[in-house]
Amino acid sequence: MTEYKQAIVLKEDLGMSRGKSIAQACHASLNAYKRADGEDKKEWESRGSKKIALDIGDKDIKSRFQKAKEEGLPAYLVKDAGLTEVQSGTVTALGIGPAPESKIDSITGDLNLIE
Repeated sequence: MTEYKQAIVLKEDLGMSRGKSIAQACHASLNAYKRADGEDKKEWESRGSKKIALDIGDKDIKSRFQKAKEEGLPAYLVKDAGLTEVQSGTVTALGIGPAPESKIDSITGDLNLIE
């Protein structure tokens, strides 16, 4: 049976507050979800809507976004409006999925979980 998940990738090196990071993760999650195929959404929801939060570290978040798009995965790159903690246009997060876990892992498998 194919497992489904959603990955939320955050730029932890920006020094955002916990609340700001959570808000950026929510933007990434919701907007990637909106781009998902109806069948993938249904499968993901029926299996508990698994999500993982990952730290991109010093790796290139934009290249992960491009790779997800090339693979046909629903993805959303969050660029902040600059109203609070970071400058306008700062890339803060990336949402990928819901989609089959193996496809997401091919893009994010080397990243560490946020603890």
